[in-house]
Amino acid sequence: MKILFIAPIPPPINGQSKASKVLLDALLDDNKIDIVNLSKSSLKSGANSFKRIFEIIGILKEVRQKRKNNDIIYISLAESFAGNVRDLLIYYLCRKDLNKVYIHMLGGAGMKEILSNESWQKKINAKFISRFAGVFVEGPLNYEVFKKVIDESKIHIIPNFAEDFLFVNDEEIDSKFQSLDTIKVLYLSNLISGKGYEELADAYLSLNNIEQKKISVSFVGGFESEDKEKSFLTKIKGNDGMKYLGKFIDGTSKRELYCESHVFCLPTYYPFEGQPISILESYATGCVVVTSNHSGIPFIFKNNKNGFAVEKKSVTSLANALRKLIAEKDSLKNIAFQNRDEALTKYRTEIYQKAISSIFLK
Repeated sequence: MKILFIAPIPPPINGQSKASKVLLDALLDDNKIDIVNLSKSSLKSGANSFKRIFEIIGILKEVRQKRKNNDIIYISLAESFAGNVRDLLIYYLCRKDLNKVYIHMLGGAGMKEILSNESWQKKINAKFISRFAGVFVEGPLNYEVFKKVIDESKIHIIPNFAEDFLFVNDEEIDSKFQSLDTIKVLYLSNLISGKGYEELADAYLSLNNIEQKKISVSFVGGFESEDKEKSFLTKIKGNDGMKYLGKFIDGTSKRELYCESHVFCLPTYYPFEGQPISILESYATGCVVVTSNHSGIPFIFKNNKNGFAVEKKSVTSLANALRKLIAEKDSLKNIAFQNRDEALTKYRTEIYQKAISSIFLK
């Protein structure tokens, strides 16, 4: 098949670009692929600079050049207002082949807002989407959103994944839970507004000295700006229990970091959150999860089964969860095994790749 693949490709690495790259790797062997790379350098959503506007103009020119004579056109969607306008322009350029278009919603909260009102934006999206070959969504939340504008038979639920190299064996889980004198908590995501990293740091700082000695928190991820980075590093400076390990980690180093951590924490309320791959990665590496019931997370996370749920934007709720980790540390290893086993049966890259490839073949 000839496939026009319109999606962000790393770098930089985030949930959307990683999912796109894993799918692309599966398609390259047996298909002719033309790629239009949607990646952007900034962590901010939308067309937030003249540089990005010129990048979008370049993207549209590239789509116009490559739009003809494809068997499938795959588009990974944006969720911001400006990103959706870009996607609408891509739809328009491909208007003669809308019956070949598959869109993939990695995220969903932003698109839920767009498709749930009666604005001009919803009407134009609905007009295009109703004619598409199909829609891929991460879970039931987005299924409900898209069934308002396209036949339900064309909506396919495809959960996210953890990469194969991350999965740990029983011995590795046993090894890291041998000592819980200090419970090691990992935050691994972009450090941007809404992800909850500030609240996590404040929750740790609210613990008393005895509690702080029983927990450590490591942060990994890129900041929105130099000012945000400077402010956060000043906040955690001088506290031995909190460390910032850098903007990026991947491959073996990332696996080792997960394997050293007992708990993964993502207390997100980010408006464009979907089904975080980082949570599934923490399952694969045998971590307990502390997170919020936000966006697509409730479909992959159950409180007291996969870990502990916290209230969004609540420092107090996070602090109580940290105390719960200390009080119930003897139960953590069992949760870690449960999470790894769940990931083995539900969240493999092969499951993700085959699910989408088989739909393309039909």
